[in-house]
Amino acid sequence: MNAKIRELLGKLANLPVAVDTLSNEADLYTAGLSSFASVQLMLGIEDAFEIEFPDHLLNRKSFQSIAAIEATVAQILASSEAA
Repeated sequence: MNAKIRELLGKLANLPVAVDTLSNEADLYTAGLSSFASVQLMLGIEDAFEIEFPDHLLNRKSFQSIAAIEATVAQILASSEAA
């Protein structure tokens, strides 16, 4: 999952730094993630993982870092499996 998220970040986020230089906990907004890019990233993640972000997870905290994105995607996947 981490590798796919990093791949999508590299393709969709237009970060001014290389994704492979970022730690999993690095603040993506400090690294240059814009609001527009976070929406593009969300759409890419939804397509890649065949999920839909619920409204309560559409916030800055969910996209703050690679680790946060990974945890959010895992949470969505777990809740969809439980349904």
